[in-house]
Amino acid sequence: MNTLTLEVTSLADGLAAFRQAWSSGKAEDGARIGFATPELLWKVLTAKRWELLRTMTGQGPLALREVARRVERDVKAVHADVHALVDAGIVRRTTDGKFEFPYDAVHVDFMLKAA
Repeated sequence: MNTLTLEVTSLADGLAAFRQAWSSGKAEDGARIGFATPELLWKVLTAKRWELLRTMTGQGPLALREVARRVERDVKAVHADVHALVDAGIVRRTTDGKFEFPYDAVHVDFMLKAA
């Protein structure tokens, strides 16, 4: 299964994982995108954007209007949300201008600790 892991991690830890993968030639399983704080993660991944990901998962490249039709939302609002996901590196734009979430699943990984 092609899974995207979204995680809360410090820049130092993210860079250390990258260095380890680079030097060993072995990356961790699946793609990973790190966020500095849980608040930033939830700011990027709003409920409407989660709905977009759920709709786009495993569907291949889709035109923006098709995404809007599938989620039954205004094209302008979907445009803003899809571009926020593109800016975060979660959704890709294809060479023909369509949008793709090229994963079969999303895993969110973070821990809440006592202050």
